[in-house]
Amino acid sequence: MPVERSPSAPSGGTGVSPRSRLRLSIGRHPRDLAKLGLVAGLLVLSALLVLIPANPVEIAVHQQLIALPRVADPFWVVLTWIGSWAGIVGVVVATSYLGWIRVALLSAGSGALTWLVAMLMHQLLEGPGGRPFPSEEVAVVTVLAVVATPYFGRVARYLGWGLVLLTGIAVVHLDLHLPLGAVGGALLGWGVGLLCHLVWGAPGRKVSELVIFDELVQAGLAPVSISALRHRLLQPREFAVDTVDGPPLRVKVVRRLSRRAGGWYKLKRLLMLLDVQDEPSLSTPHHEVEHEAYAALLAARAGVRTPEVVLAGDVPYAPALLVMREVPGRRLTELPPEEIDDDLLAGVWEQVALLAEARIAHHDLRAKNILVDEHGRPWLLSFTFSHPGADDARCAQDLAEALVSVAAVVGTQRAVTSAIAALPVESLAAALGSVVPLALPRRIRAQAQRGRYFLAELRETLADRLGLPIPGFRSPVRPTTVLSLLLVGAAVYLLIPELSNTRDVLGALRHANWGWLAVAVVTGFAAVVLSSISVQGSSRIPLPFWLTLQVQVAAAFTGRTTPGGAGFFGINVVYLERLGLRRPLAVGVTLLNQAGTGAVAFVVSVIGVFAVGLSGTFTNLSLPGWQLMVGVAAAVLVAVLVVLSPPGRRRILPSVREVSRELLETLRHPVRALQLFGGGLGYLVVSGLGLATSLAALHSNFSWTAVTIVFVVGNTLGHLVPSPGGLGAVEAVLLAGLGAMGVPPTAAVAAVLLSRLLTYWIPVLPGILMFRYLQHRNVI
Repeated sequence: MPVERSPSAPSGGTGVSPRSRLRLSIGRHPRDLAKLGLVAGLLVLSALLVLIPANPVEIAVHQQLIALPRVADPFWVVLTWIGSWAGIVGVVVATSYLGWIRVALLSAGSGALTWLVAMLMHQLLEGPGGRPFPSEEVAVVTVLAVVATPYFGRVARYLGWGLVLLTGIAVVHLDLHLPLGAVGGALLGWGVGLLCHLVWGAPGRKVSELVIFDELVQAGLAPVSISALRHRLLQPREFAVDTVDGPPLRVKVVRRLSRRAGGWYKLKRLLMLLDVQDEPSLSTPHHEVEHEAYAALLAARAGVRTPEVVLAGDVPYAPALLVMREVPGRRLTELPPEEIDDDLLAGVWEQVALLAEARIAHHDLRAKNILVDEHGRPWLLSFTFSHPGADDARCAQDLAEALVSVAAVVGTQRAVTSAIAALPVESLAAALGSVVPLALPRRIRAQAQRGRYFLAELRETLADRLGLPIPGFRSPVRPTTVLSLLLVGAAVYLLIPELSNTRDVLGALRHANWGWLAVAVVTGFAAVVLSSISVQGSSRIPLPFWLTLQVQVAAAFTGRTTPGGAGFFGINVVYLERLGLRRPLAVGVTLLNQAGTGAVAFVVSVIGVFAVGLSGTFTNLSLPGWQLMVGVAAAVLVAVLVVLSPPGRRRILPSVREVSRELLETLRHPVRALQLFGGGLGYLVVSGLGLATSLAALHSNFSWTAVTIVFVVGNTLGHLVPSPGGLGAVEAVLLAGLGAMGVPPTAAVAAVLLSRLLTYWIPVLPGILMFRYLQHRNVI
């Protein structure tokens, strides 16, 4: 309902205190229900794992944490006290003294409930060595952090989770629980905390119109009424405000960062662009609001028509807000085609040209951000993604985005004709290279839904009218890349034998069974065949098997000799385009193939490690010293905080959700699912057998299943390192895995070197020939 000021209300403010502002932001979020379901499932899984013998991996972690210096034992003991009734009483007393009665009551209730549930689970479950499950200390600390810290800000929330981590280390170090017990305690506390949020709400879950109204009053803007406008989920909230003696205002409330230029988007653009222009990053919603206001002021000073900025800033106990004067009119997307005449289009291109002259890249020139006022003049809105001080490449990309947006409304021919009539040919020629999906953000591409060939039609029409060739793809494989690969490979393959006795390694290679080595070579090429089957399953359009197989042979050259496998993406995208798929579909097929193989590798790795661990195969498993483990834990903690931060949720999670939807869609088609996941599984298993056959040529006493699992884990982890083919990293993980199995160092080193050479690098040689052959046939 709209908020209005009564005639008797004081002009200096509405009297909303800081505590009241916080109370007004308390609400519930459906996302907590999904989190609660996930946490409950993980807790049940942890409880089931307690019923089986402890995994050697868990025992090794336990032993390393026990070995922490005893000088810090008093600190660890105090942490366990926090997770007892003393900690609950302490939090209740402290929050009551500060006047946070709601927090005190929630902490007391949730803490007592968590402790009682933990005690009940102790009666039902008992871990190895008679240790109870889960850890009540970790559970209590977790629920207190989840329930209380939202009332004290983001820093308190991060400190609370840090305290949970330290408490988990404490109970394991003091030999009170195994690591699984600490994890179970954290899941229990987190689940009870989420349940409290669902029942009683938590701060920061809703935007109060009363708080925004009070902020405008304090700024001296004399609002009369405020009403919320319709908005989309995850988009900024907008409010319409009427004032006493001025024009209406439009208030935009930014709860979370709007940028969408994540790592996945940057990787896709690297496939097409040699000079990638990334969108500038912002740190907080307040920073985003200030940035938009600054860019809008610069644009207005350059003569660009944009609404006047009135106020921008942070609001205590509420999201950041941006206040601008309301301009009566309609968005370009709301106008019927007959009202969009040539004069209006010329005015749009005039505004775009003014932006370029001022060196401002708007980077969000969607048709919905072009407002047409009552006099038929265009205005540019929403400078959230803008970049003042832009270079020529950014300005060219901005023009390309405007071309796509206008063409999506009026059609390709009219958009190109009006742009050529209003803009210099040089500017349009520079923009031509960016009229490709990989160069366009998703928010711009989403407008191009007029047909499968919309972007291709726009690119071809513009190139024809300018008399220029259509931009093509250049292979990322360069002579310098190959030379660097050879140098790094030589260094790795010369240093690895030093882990054992070099003379013994050479002797083992001389006496290797050549029959098994021949089988290893066959597995390398069989893996390429299975990879081509997986690619077929990634496409909704049937792909020819033999031609797809030839391309995958060539991809063994382009993909294994480029960092991050960029050449694999590039050659497959071009191949699919030549078959008639538009570039977005071609990129989607390639990314889905990698995601499917990655999902299979993850499942096989998790299940395989637990299964092999329970079978007792890892007889020589040992972990690094506690100093290195602390460093690794700190790095993991930083990575988790980055992912959970607003920029991380904005950049990483949307890409994960998109690929997950594609994978689930594939499961609805049994044949495609069998090709995609079965081909990916076959590729991993056959490649793992390549390592096993190489080891069989040198050493006969080992488990073939365990070696295959070691290969899948090593291949998955090693390729996270951005080196060509995971060079160096894959070899290191494979050696560690074989060593944990008890394979002698000499046989392990020789087997890893042979398998990588015979199954991974030898297929590169025919790949070079196939690559040139397919180029001559214009297949790629």
